[in-house]
Amino acid sequence: MRPRKEKSEYDQKVLDIRRVARVVQGGRRFSFRATVVVGNKKGKVGVGVAKGPDVSTAVEKAVYQAKKSFVIVPITKGGSIPYDVSAKYSASIVKLMPASIGAGIIAGGAVRTVADLAGIKNMSSKILSRSPNKLNNAMAVMEALKKLK
Repeated sequence: MRPRKEKSEYDQKVLDIRRVARVVQGGRRFSFRATVVVGNKKGKVGVGVAKGPDVSTAVEKAVYQAKKSFVIVPITKGGSIPYDVSAKYSASIVKLMPASIGAGIIAGGAVRTVADLAGIKNMSSKILSRSPNKLNNAMAVMEALKKLK
């Protein structure tokens, strides 16, 4: 029987998997890029990006990278963020706003995933840019969360 992996204290969610290629003499060599969000739902969250020859390797590496980039998020008693904050990463601009108890996470895509794994229960957000790039949107949220004290 193979040894079982013990359950990690962190939850993880794969945001994005992309097949990327590099051009070599004989044609294209494909690899995979994984974007992963890791958090403990108690105020610690990180985003990791990594490439590998197959999806599972890329995800494993991305989880390791995410754990190295943890941010501690101050969460209020109501499960929200203390104040409005916005940040820009590449072409993505994200605005995060506190919400009253019972509102839930009013956010889409990458913002919702990062907020959920950070342990935020009530928050509103708006992606102000038109960027559909999940990686840049997630990184913009991380930049915004870093600004919170």
